[in-house]
Amino acid sequence: MKLCITSTGKDIEARIDPRFGRAPWFLIVDTDTDVLEAVENTAASQGQGAGISAAQLVTDKKVDGVLTGRVGPNSMNVLQSSNIKLFEGVSSQDTVSQALAKFKNGTYNENASASGASPRMQGGGGKGQGRGMGGGGGQGMGGGGRRRQ
Repeated sequence: MKLCITSTGKDIEARIDPRFGRAPWFLIVDTDTDVLEAVENTAASQGQGAGISAAQLVTDKKVDGVLTGRVGPNSMNVLQSSNIKLFEGVSSQDTVSQALAKFKNGTYNENASASGASPRMQGGGGKGQGRGMGGGGGQGMGGGGRRRQ
């Protein structure tokens, strides 16, 4: 599989960048041969539309899958239309090498929402970030988003 991993640097020991559209580098790894290609994400510095441009860049590289922390809905649409598999949830604490090893061991499952709605649009219920300065101590409940009908 030709896998694109979002990274802060251009080598296998660089840290993961969990942001797809704003990651400075895409490390494209052939998971069978471990051949690595570093591709600078020229879309990362765009004011708007970085995710869509980044998704197009990855699509042009003919990857089979993307391993990252999170893919936004616009990027996801572009990747889905090219039948690119999405694997989300990697940690910025890991290096690309560590994330790749976890991927090969089956730690990351294909994003089920890649065939449907984004998880952010399926309704949440968990506690929000809680950064408010009010008397509630920042313990507000996250609303999630609108449910798809």
